[in-house]
Amino acid sequence: MPAAAGARGLSVTRALAARFDGHAETALHPELRAYVGDLVRPYGLPLREDVLSEGAGQDYGRMAADLLGQVLAEDEPADLLILAHSAHDVRPGAPTALYLSRHCPGQPTAFSVCDQGSSAAFTALRLASAHHRTGGCRRAVIVLAEQSALPYQPAGPVDLPKEHRAVVLVCEERPAPGLRVRQESGTTGPAALRAALAERRELGAGTDLLLASELAAELAAEPTADPRAGAAPESVEAAAPGQPFTGVWTLLADRLARRPEDVGPLLVADHDRRLGRLSTLALA
Repeated sequence: MPAAAGARGLSVTRALAARFDGHAETALHPELRAYVGDLVRPYGLPLREDVLSEGAGQDYGRMAADLLGQVLAEDEPADLLILAHSAHDVRPGAPTALYLSRHCPGQPTAFSVCDQGSSAAFTALRLASAHHRTGGCRRAVIVLAEQSALPYQPAGPVDLPKEHRAVVLVCEERPAPGLRVRQESGTTGPAALRAALAERRELGAGTDLLLASELAAELAAEPTADPRAGAAPESVEAAAPGQPFTGVWTLLADRLARRPEDVGPLLVADHDRRLGRLSTLALA
């Protein structure tokens, strides 16, 4: 929809995604086993000695610091930095968001969002938009990260990433309505897919759709709900399985790289099966 006269909001203007091979040196720190053991002991969860002995795992601070230098110039200070993740990194007790702030132009206010599954990324964007409305944020940086190792046995089935990956989203003030984030709890996979497709129709026939792997699987199971009907095939992209947290955001980074001046209308949709939460981001 057109922006109201004088309306300005945050919009995702650029993004950068990268995979990381190997493991962080801190994964072999002698205190890691004791620290993680203290964290999981109250829940009766056993340590993964194979993971700890191998030194598997990545440091989100080290992963994202280099990306910040690539996506932001020194004369482009940020006012806010939010680190969002689903699985903790190899240093679960470290103030990683503050570390990244020191490596970001402007040394912005920084904090983390976690314990929300894949919806944490959307929550971070919603918080950035709310902060912008206070008048204290013209540029925000959202850092999304996931690693493929977990040094303990989780309480239930968990889809671990295939690789270490980080995505940095730069959100800047533009003469437009800005980010629109919706989050709905209590949804099953099929209902979440239908809701995402309905929102896409609401945004208009020209809206491109980026689906996370959870919703892409639902789409494959319900071919009659194919959102390509009446639209160009390239208007729908689905994240490949294997990156449950960063997959759809890697798609967005690729889209922005291909069409930096034409990022909307666009709908990004993800569904966290364990939490039963549908999250969408609409970019005008």
